[in-house]
Amino acid sequence: MRIRRILAAVIATAALAGLGLTGAATATAATAKGAPSAVSPSECREGGGTPEINEPGNPCKGGTHNGESVD
Repeated sequence: MRIRRILAAVIATAALAGLGLTGAATATAATAKGAPSAVSPSECREGGGTPEINEPGNPCKGGTHNGESVD
């Protein structure tokens, strides 16, 4: 009887931990696909890109901020 209670507690804990990880992954994915943000020219360069301030929308070309507008 005691083993069943312990097993039930372990399963419940694992299920709750799984839900927490799933929620965190969903929140991360939602943040990653959100509206593009504006970065400074130095942030664009630090991320490995080139700020193209002469093009429409002032995009950052390449690097980790590719496509984000340069402010």
